[in-house]
Amino acid sequence: MRRISILLLLLVAFFQADCSGVTSGSAGNPGVPPPPPPATITVGVSPSSANVRAGATKAFTSTVSGSSNMSVTWQVNGVTGGAAATGTISTSGVYTAPATVPGTNTVTISAWSVADSTASGQGIVTLWNLTPVLSSITPSSVAAGSFSITANGANFVNGAVVLLAGSPLPTTFVSTTRLIAAGTAPAAGNFSVTVTNPDPGSSTSGAQILVVTSTSGGGGGGGGGGTPPPVCSVMSAGQGGSLNGFVPFPADNLWNKDISSAPVDPNSAAIINFIGGGIGLHPDFGAGQFNGSIIGIPYLVVGSAQGPVSINLTDFADESDPGPMPIPVTAPIEGDPNPSGDQHVLVLDNSNCWLYELYNASHNTTSWSAASTTVWDLAADEQRPYTWTSADAAGLPIFPGLARYDEVAAGQINHALRFTLQASRAAFVPPASHWAANSTNTFAAPMGMRLRLKSSFDIYGFSAANQVILAALKKYGMIMADNGSSMYISGAPNDRWNNGDLHNLGSVTTSDFEVIEMNPIYTAANAPTGSAPAIASFTATSQSVSAGTPVTLSWSVTEASYLIVSPDVGAARGTSVAVTPTQSTTYTLYGTNAFGRTTATINVTVH
Repeated sequence: MRRISILLLLLVAFFQADCSGVTSGSAGNPGVPPPPPPATITVGVSPSSANVRAGATKAFTSTVSGSSNMSVTWQVNGVTGGAAATGTISTSGVYTAPATVPGTNTVTISAWSVADSTASGQGIVTLWNLTPVLSSITPSSVAAGSFSITANGANFVNGAVVLLAGSPLPTTFVSTTRLIAAGTAPAAGNFSVTVTNPDPGSSTSGAQILVVTSTSGGGGGGGGGGTPPPVCSVMSAGQGGSLNGFVPFPADNLWNKDISSAPVDPNSAAIINFIGGGIGLHPDFGAGQFNGSIIGIPYLVVGSAQGPVSINLTDFADESDPGPMPIPVTAPIEGDPNPSGDQHVLVLDNSNCWLYELYNASHNTTSWSAASTTVWDLAADEQRPYTWTSADAAGLPIFPGLARYDEVAAGQINHALRFTLQASRAAFVPPASHWAANSTNTFAAPMGMRLRLKSSFDIYGFSAANQVILAALKKYGMIMADNGSSMYISGAPNDRWNNGDLHNLGSVTTSDFEVIEMNPIYTAANAPTGSAPAIASFTATSQSVSAGTPVTLSWSVTEASYLIVSPDVGAARGTSVAVTPTQSTTYTLYGTNAFGRTTATINVTVH
């Protein structure tokens, strides 16, 4: 019995020791750690948001973290592969918007992990209406007064509006290819007609020209008389005045030419490489001031109340247009209130349809001084004399190449933009007329070279305002006009610009552009030559008059692109103009065309 008791005690002690060892091992010795919990799988979608026009495509990408399996399933509004009404998406993430915008114009793009059916990422698409295409208007010519026109094209949506010179007309939606509009044309002239589709994503078509005729005639003079093209009267007077749909120069002018399908220059890649493929676009315009100066090149629209002002020519008088010009001494100067740099002055006359541009300008209380001056007929295809400069180094007008806020706010820029490059060679391409070479490299740009934003460049990740600018760079491109910082595009200052948003254009680089075929390229060896205008006569009704007596100056000139009478008159149209000299004056008639200038003089003695 004692042996049994002892044996039982030994067994109890053994089990207590064993249990104590297990407990000690669990608490004081970690032993083998438990397996880690499974990794959390997350999915990201890029971009997180995008604006996509009806029928357009947008590529989305996914990133899967926490798994070696990168595969995802794409859905639109919870439907794998999407549906016709909301848009479809491919297995590679390419979303195709529906042909028409549905009632709810936002859809959700989802990427679901194949490795974890509970993990997904989302992106939001805002669907926009198509951009309208205006291919023709019928009739293309109407008499002044009430009229009705049919707009023919594509991508019209219910609610689309036809605009005449920027003003909406009562419009009837017939179909996606046809609109009917009615209106009243108060005067003869050439008026731009466009179509605007409504929101979401309101946008405007390119322009067609409606010719308005009248049985009333006009004749005569120039800066102070005659019959200027009335279409210019739609421009609003004032600094930075809206052009209200008016497009400077005719529709076939090279500034207004659609080059979206133009061939690429064979040296495009080499030229882009010479410029530097990584240089970003720099909008050289904006709101407010930078270093005490306005940002951009300002302009002023004046009317018939603005009288002529004398211009004193300095450095480039032999290639300048003499005054007077209707430029008030209060006109803004590039760089105001601390003018610096090129000090351009740009003035549009809405009563006579002339554009006046000065370079390196300054003024006193009554007149201007400028290194170079140029007059441009806003209603004509004027070619600066070959090898002559203008207020711009390339011999080009400056104003038509500016990005203006009123255009962007209206949804479309209908012309090419102006830009600068650091290096250029001794050559020019039409519409340029002059070079200012600082490089002998074969691949340095000639003045007038045009770059086009590649059609494949996706602009839909940018703001609506920047999309307008980028769309213009695809359709019209940008024209090299001066030496300066590379890829700087020009515009007019306006306090409504969003400087931070404009800065986003810097992500668009030179490599995103291509050079449009340059043919012809003019150099000193092949610059065009021809005959300057011929002045057959320049006469006065009287060459000896009392002070204050009106005198009519008349002329007969052939092959002139434009005429100037100096002093007192300025740019002139027709074959005569009235002057009232207060002292004995020698009047000079200047006739200019692409091949040079011819002059004639007549003296009027005041006694």
